Amino acid sequence: MKTGIFLAAVVTLAINTLTAQEIDNTASYKNINADRYLQLNLNNDVLNQTDQQYTEGASLELVAPWIKDFPLSKLLIRPFAIKRYGLGIEQGCYTPNLKDGDEKSYDRPFASTLFLKNFVITVDTIDKQRFSSTISTGIIGPDALGGQLQDEFHTAINDYVSPGWKYQIQNDVILNYGVNYEKQIVAYKHLFSIDAEAAARVGTLSDKISPALNIMFGYFESPFSNERMPNKFKIYVYDHPQADIVAYDATLQGGAFTKSPYTMPADTVSRGVFMNRSGIVLAYRGVYFEYFHCFLTPQFSGGTQHSWDGVQLAILLK
Repeated sequence: MKTGIFLAAVVTLAINTLTAQEIDNTASYKNINADRYLQLNLNNDVLNQTDQQYTEGASLELVAPWIKDFPLSKLLIRPFAIKRYGLGIEQGCYTPNLKDGDEKSYDRPFASTLFLKNFVITVDTIDKQRFSSTISTGIIGPDALGGQLQDEFHTAINDYVSPGWKYQIQNDVILNYGVNYEKQIVAYKHLFSIDAEAAARVGTLSDKISPALNIMFGYFESPFSNERMPNKFKIYVYDHPQADIVAYDATLQGGAFTKSPYTMPADTVSRGVFMNRSGIVLAYRGVYFEYFHCFLTPQFSGGTQHSWDGVQLAILLK
């Protein structure tokens, strides 16, 4: 399939469907040129001395060839020759500015998500393209356990425990489908790479399209090849500016099928949001470590900009 035709198809899909979850490990700056690995990702805004908006998240993901036989893998779009299948579980926790009072004093709803991710990453090494697709299935609401975990953690460290979790988004189904397309613009050996990205998400958790750039500088395995350098030390920095055009966000507006005690009116949700993620990655002998920082502009009227930090550890499996 020619690059231009394929890109046009992706853009058409994005426009006709119209959010990435906060943890997305399919992009080129997260590249691991291996068919088997395990990775753990932890996010929190504690270093910014805040406890609001997207306040914490975690995911555990496994990539292995046998996952291609997982039932949902049959529904994934996989156009290119190199294919890496994965399964993961992810939890996210969202809170307003924590303070005393009833729900009318909060600037956004409390929300918690827990879902399974089934994904595939495909690579075209000739035309330097990547395409990934993800199916997310799970729950938003009290049964996602975000409120319980936050309350227990705050109690353990003798910190403020908010009464507001009783107003959180109620239990509802998460069923989302996402696609990401990336095309290399310029690269120099293993030292420098820039690629353009177009992403789309549709479902009961979020609906949006997201153009972005990925910039990598250092010494790394090319995300647009299958070449591996297992015994060499890799280190690189990256920057990922992304614009989101948002149609729907269940963590703000509530689930698709149930009524919640407190949600944001649709006309208060920001339809244009900017996020920037930057990080540093070190890798040697099958172990990858990353530290990153994310910045996000306000997601609703009267909201504030927000940032959080995270770490990721990945280990190659035999």
